[in-house]
Amino acid sequence: MRVRVLIVAAMLAVLGMPPAANAAFLHVVAPGESLTSIAALDGLTVGQLAAANGLPADAQLVSGTSIVIPPQGPAPASAQVAPATAVVSFADGDGDSDGDGVSTAVTTASTASYVVQPGDTLTAIAARAGTTVSALAAANGLDPARFLVTGTVLQLSGLPASTVAVSAAATSSMQPVGAAAQGDPAAPPYPTAETMSAGQIGQIGANNGATWSLADAIAWQESGFNNNLVSSSDARGIMQILPGTWAWIQHNLVAGAPPLAPASAYDNVRGGALLLHWLLQQTGGDPAMAAAGYYQGLSSVRRYGMFSDTKQYVQSVMALQARFGGG
Repeated sequence: MRVRVLIVAAMLAVLGMPPAANAAFLHVVAPGESLTSIAALDGLTVGQLAAANGLPADAQLVSGTSIVIPPQGPAPASAQVAPATAVVSFADGDGDSDGDGVSTAVTTASTASYVVQPGDTLTAIAARAGTTVSALAAANGLDPARFLVTGTVLQLSGLPASTVAVSAAATSSMQPVGAAAQGDPAAPPYPTAETMSAGQIGQIGANNGATWSLADAIAWQESGFNNNLVSSSDARGIMQILPGTWAWIQHNLVAGAPPLAPASAYDNVRGGALLLHWLLQQTGGDPAMAAAGYYQGLSSVRRYGMFSDTKQYVQSVMALQARFGGG
């Protein structure tokens, strides 16, 4: 099944889906999830979701496998979650609304309801429903600090739309470093309780222009393939991407392909692979310099050289790359 899913995902990328929050992405099936529950959360009919994956409508999903979430089309009002369509308003000449270098993308509100599945979090559900964690919790009388109870029905109707601030660094041609890379702590990506194998990560890396073994090495060094990891500096997911860096990748490196889904281990790896591909292009294919740029920021490496901790990081990544089959 996974081979077929990757082929479908590649076809969707080639078709160049428009950069909207409801474009196609991969979803890793959690225990207890079904075509019905996933379709309801993503504003699709069971038939649409099944057809996008070549499955019968009564197919039983296997936990840990991936399915394609296609772009949302019209769905019955009883099961529809309104697509999160980005609308950006600029009031001055520098590309933001108030002259402070920040542009704001506003998404539409969500409708309908969702039954909590094992492993679900308010963060992941809010991200995919196009709202905020606080709004989702308040609308359902929940404490966002507590665990969700499987089977709970969450009301998504009438929730306020999420507002994501994207720093002006996202429009820069150079990979952000420092505060620009940190970005807004409330911004994506969102950690999820998912892991991936070396083969999966290497394939995603290769599909997005990074060396198979280098993608594996960076992923293992950063997180041990754990998408639920958040560092002390707020780097997130398997590839440990900072919010500001995520916004920059989304704006500069995803062109022509479906946008990165915040609550997706697959897209966390895809984002890191796209950054690695760009770094390899900028460094003439030098994996050590690309690794240094991934850790320290390429502009900083070029200006100051590798810091001592960067040198240790690069040595570790190069040793890991050899273990994962690299030269």
